[in-house]
Amino acid sequence: MFYRLSGVHHTRYEDTRRLWPIPTDRRLVAVLFLLALSAPLWLSELYLQNYLLPWLIWSAATLSLTLLMGVAGQLHFGYAAVMAIGAYSAIHLVRLGVPFELAFIGAGLVAAVIGCLFGAAALRVKGLYLVMATLAMQYLVDWVIVNVPAISGGAHATLQAPEARVLFFSFADGFTRYYFAFFWAVFMTVFLLNTKRTSFGRALVAIRDKDYAASVIGVSPFKYKLLAFFTSSFFGGMSGAVLAFCFYRAVTPEQFGFNVSTQLVAMVLVGGLGSVIGAYLGAAFVLLTPMILSNGIAALSDAGWLSVSANLLAHLPLMIYGALIIGFLLAEPLGLAKIYDNMRNYFLVWPFKHSRR
Repeated sequence: MFYRLSGVHHTRYEDTRRLWPIPTDRRLVAVLFLLALSAPLWLSELYLQNYLLPWLIWSAATLSLTLLMGVAGQLHFGYAAVMAIGAYSAIHLVRLGVPFELAFIGAGLVAAVIGCLFGAAALRVKGLYLVMATLAMQYLVDWVIVNVPAISGGAHATLQAPEARVLFFSFADGFTRYYFAFFWAVFMTVFLLNTKRTSFGRALVAIRDKDYAASVIGVSPFKYKLLAFFTSSFFGGMSGAVLAFCFYRAVTPEQFGFNVSTQLVAMVLVGGLGSVIGAYLGAAFVLLTPMILSNGIAALSDAGWLSVSANLLAHLPLMIYGALIIGFLLAEPLGLAKIYDNMRNYFLVWPFKHSRR
């Protein structure tokens, strides 16, 4: 069988510390990487720009939030505000003549500093109280963006992303936007996979499991909680800049409202808390499933295979979407990543199922 542990013989410690010790995992990752890398060659512009591109960007943003919620165990219901800070900061920096590469990093720094100010509440409170602190950040940032014309231009204004270049490639080209988002998602994936294996990642996990016990063994909750908020906000602000320049091309206050924050939290939870592959699965489920359901039901209705009223036709995709969420959570409360892991573990010992006992 293609998945089998009996043929894996490690003779060096370096082999056991690989990201994917099983050869089949490495082949699967290589195939997915090559497919995504060559997507502009075989995928139409419509699907590339409207489906694959936003999925990659939101997956990178979900990975940024996974570092905070899944690894460090700190709740954040104002993450859209972090991305908004990064998006607006990057646009204004580029307008001031700053090269996009520096503006990209600057957007992350601005978001990290502001995110740390509100994340400092995690030093004294946790749980629902921390949720209230991050909600305060969301509403305060929304209010500032809407009511300070120097930032957004007004409540109903649209701020256009200026023309920018990265490594001599213009963002006016769709290929440049796609590949920049693609490599940003790859970077976030590799970063999070390796973070879990570092002392920084292990300290965050210790704080997530029990911060009092972590302090007893020498892990400073003050230091690592602030580092978690700083790092997550830094990458979240950069993901907001990618969203503004590569997908939206223009930003408005409505694009970063509270509903976006809840969608990001849903991506983390539905995909699997703390899972890297769960970030991709959760982003795909929350972002793409409603569009696929709407298009599929509309196609069935146009073909005459579905005869319902117009009112039910408009609400049917949301009803099916909600039923799918409930079904997934009933089947596996730990998320879509755990469903994938269960399938993978089954094939690891197939057909010797009794060996798992």
